[in-house]
Amino acid sequence: MSHSHFQFSLGADPQARAVVQQGLKAFNVEQIGDYAYQDIELYARDAAGAVVGGLFGHSGMGWLYVDYLWLDAAQRGAGLGAALMARVEEEARRRGCVGVFLYTYSFQAPDFYHKLGYQPMGVLDDCPPGHQRLYLKKPLPAA
Repeated sequence: MSHSHFQFSLGADPQARAVVQQGLKAFNVEQIGDYAYQDIELYARDAAGAVVGGLFGHSGMGWLYVDYLWLDAAQRGAGLGAALMARVEEEARRRGCVGVFLYTYSFQAPDFYHKLGYQPMGVLDDCPPGHQRLYLKKPLPAA
């Protein structure tokens, strides 16, 4: 099949993006019913109110996805990361999620997540070159 009668454009196009997103969502709704993504932001602040850690992501289709988790270097290893993850898992349960999904890099904190019960489910080698992107999940038992 020839693709010569199509035009291709590379770059930001908010209107085209909306068409693609709406088309995919309509297809998905036909397959699995209505669903909605809900953002989550959770921050840890010190006594002075400064942000010393936090995470954000979203939930939908029965899972909560952690997109970013960061701790100030002075807070690492003191339990703050585990406390943030425990709170996000609690929120995932409240939202009716069956588990939490995230990825980390081999140079970041895979051991931290393993200690919290996150299970490996995939690896992307050489992302970035010389390292790995590690995909992890943690099923959440029903309350």
